[in-house]
Amino acid sequence: MNTTSNTTRHARWNPRLAAQIAALLIGNLMADSVAVAPLLFLPQMLEHFQTDQAAWISAGAMLAGAMWAPLLGRAADIHGKRRMLVITLLVGCAGSVVCLLAPNLWVFVLGRMAQGAVMASIFLSAAIVREICEPRIAMPAVGVVTTGSAVVNFGAAFVLEPLAAAYGFRVVFVTAAVLGAVAAVTVRAVVPESTRRTPGRLDVGGAVLLGAGLAMVLGYISTGPEIGWFGTVPFTLLAAGLIALVCWYLHSLRIAEPVIDISGLGRPLLLTLLVIVIATGATQSMDQLLSLIAQISPEQGLGYGLDAQGMLGLLFGIPAVGIVVGGVLSGWLATRIGPAATLAAATTVGTAGAAGMLAGASWLPAAIACAFLLQCTMGALLTTGFNLAGTLAPADRQGGVSSLVTIVGALGTVLMTFVGAAVLASTQVIVDGTAVNSAAGVHGYIGLAACILATATALAVGLTRTLRKRPTAAGVGPVPAPRPAEATTQR
Repeated sequence: MNTTSNTTRHARWNPRLAAQIAALLIGNLMADSVAVAPLLFLPQMLEHFQTDQAAWISAGAMLAGAMWAPLLGRAADIHGKRRMLVITLLVGCAGSVVCLLAPNLWVFVLGRMAQGAVMASIFLSAAIVREICEPRIAMPAVGVVTTGSAVVNFGAAFVLEPLAAAYGFRVVFVTAAVLGAVAAVTVRAVVPESTRRTPGRLDVGGAVLLGAGLAMVLGYISTGPEIGWFGTVPFTLLAAGLIALVCWYLHSLRIAEPVIDISGLGRPLLLTLLVIVIATGATQSMDQLLSLIAQISPEQGLGYGLDAQGMLGLLFGIPAVGIVVGGVLSGWLATRIGPAATLAAATTVGTAGAAGMLAGASWLPAAIACAFLLQCTMGALLTTGFNLAGTLAPADRQGGVSSLVTIVGALGTVLMTFVGAAVLASTQVIVDGTAVNSAAGVHGYIGLAACILATATALAVGLTRTLRKRPTAAGVGPVPAPRPAEATTQR
């Protein structure tokens, strides 16, 4: 293990910590803008490039994020978390410039793939906060860093809309490029470099196999409804992805330092990842359902519908604040009852929010309240996933383990969104010659999400009990002892 800095850990909130969190938040704001902002102007982009391939535009950065995550996570453990965060921000900035200047769709898609690197900023920020802060401060600080940008990003949507109307959709990529450049400079200036390193070599071959396999499989699932499931291109994409994942698994068994050491994960960490993948997927999939039922009027007599035209800001805007509430509150709660118990509490809230949508499917006040609970759950899952995985991993492998939380979260979201869409498609009814979603399909979708979240709660409760039997603080798991250089705290 190599020490490159004599950085001490924060034991209390102070101006220097606030500056460091602000710098990390700028990077995460860029990640949010890369993932969400282009979707706001998708029709304009499709018209500009004269294409109907919306999936390549909307999903390109997320799929690339899955491909980049394992490589960047492991590289951060070896070469330093701040260094890799600055690199990801600069690569994302370059990708934004490519999108800005792209003369055709495929150059634009390449830019989106480069932008995907900045998705790693979220888990790298969480790993940095856990390293520079004592656990009592780190857990709520992770909540602020990972979810705080949601409020700014929500307000930015109101600013970008008139700018895009005046100057075109490319203003989105100008904004992303500026954010990336500012974030890279400020992170380099105020965030200390990692004091903990993992000696060894970077398994580039394994990272490429794992990242490419994940990206191709997720690409097949997310683009299947648009390009078809059984055509030559999608089937080849799926087969290539599965082959790459099998090759990665065999490769990781043969080398001493794989990009992800499967044998070293341990049962508690694997159980944590299982809870994250199913709970995140079920929670995120409810956004898809809410957007569908919001456009249906109760007068159509389908047994559901909100007719929220003119109230979409109320329906989606107010609940969005719940991400920050859930993230910050779960970080604070984790210092009191432990991150495992906090995870169980988060999935319990999510179960209640999903089940409440049985009433919310046809009653706007209930829909807003339940959407708020689900967004609180999403923020809590994001924060607690990083906190709990961090306590279960060695101090010199925080980057790699944090990347796993990001990977399984993306996997769960794509899978559950697809499953939910399949439930709706299989239960459609014909009304006036048009196929529409039935009440049975909508309620079945809601019931499925609630059951999955209830299962996640049961697993999280079991995980809490398992960790409480360990000779550590209740529900927290092993926390690495401070290094001698970290004995003095910043004030």
